[in-house]
Amino acid sequence: MARWLAGLRGDPRPWLLDEADPAVRHLALRWLEDRPADDPAVQAARGAAMRTAPIATILDAQSPDGWWVKPGPGYGPKYTGTTWSLIFLDQLGADGDDDRIRRACAYLLDHVPTSDGGLGMSGSATLRPPPSSVVHCLNGNLVRALVGFGWLDDPRVAAAIDWQARSILGGPEAPTYHRTATSGPGFGCGVNERLPCAWGATKALLGLARIPEHRQSPATVAAIDASVEFLLSVDPATAAYPAGWEGRISGSWFKPGFPSGYVADVVQVLEALADVGRAADPRTGHAIEWLLAKQDADGRWRNEYPYAGKLWADIDRKGVASKWVTLRAVRVVRAALA
Repeated sequence: MARWLAGLRGDPRPWLLDEADPAVRHLALRWLEDRPADDPAVQAARGAAMRTAPIATILDAQSPDGWWVKPGPGYGPKYTGTTWSLIFLDQLGADGDDDRIRRACAYLLDHVPTSDGGLGMSGSATLRPPPSSVVHCLNGNLVRALVGFGWLDDPRVAAAIDWQARSILGGPEAPTYHRTATSGPGFGCGVNERLPCAWGATKALLGLARIPEHRQSPATVAAIDASVEFLLSVDPATAAYPAGWEGRISGSWFKPGFPSGYVADVVQVLEALADVGRAADPRTGHAIEWLLAKQDADGRWRNEYPYAGKLWADIDRKGVASKWVTLRAVRVVRAALA
């Protein structure tokens, strides 16, 4: 038996590979069986996922022009606007070659880039986001989605990646600090009372990690290294990162969920580290133990943060065994204990 499977109380793979849930099956084939994108089973599962909820439900709500709910940058409303719909479609494993996904990416890139290169948040139907609206959590989420959907060569995506690296590393080329947004060096954010934000660092690392290694610039590599060191500067199991607003650590850190907006949980820190080959770092040991303790007798995890009632389609009920959260957890355990 593989070492990582020995750490589980049951083998969830048959459950995750069930054809009744093609979106989960598609990613389980990729992540747990290492099958390539052109594998017939992978293609069949992804095709079925595009035709069924929740992916099909999100796409059915899309305007023919590529936006959701209303024209514009689409940060609002949460969590059905354009930016969120595209982020969640990526997390669900939607097909970037689908015309509707390509139309959404093109629309987004026509409306969210700011003058300093970052991808900004705005709920306005008419105004482009200002530089003061760029934060690591959104920029990282959108970089990850756009790269995953095949837009790495678009200069606007390159500019967003450059913004991410510059704002992490600091120096004379770093974005100017804005009271309501993110500055460099580090992850200082106005939303976190100017303290470094670990939610933002997690999303930034997830975005940068999606870039193939042979396409990573020296600045990107340095920003990845800085993100890893920040996230491992405390024990991830404690989530004792700098916290504004009286220093209270958010309880959301300890509620594994799916999908993921701007909030991060301990599992997502481990996912980001796994994406850059650092899940087995000794400093993740307590977090892996915490994660393993969360499983039930069948080797499954509950969705404790499901965004129920806030999405185009509910994915899970709170507190029940979740294929999506289990897939996230098992992927991390496999990377850490391989």
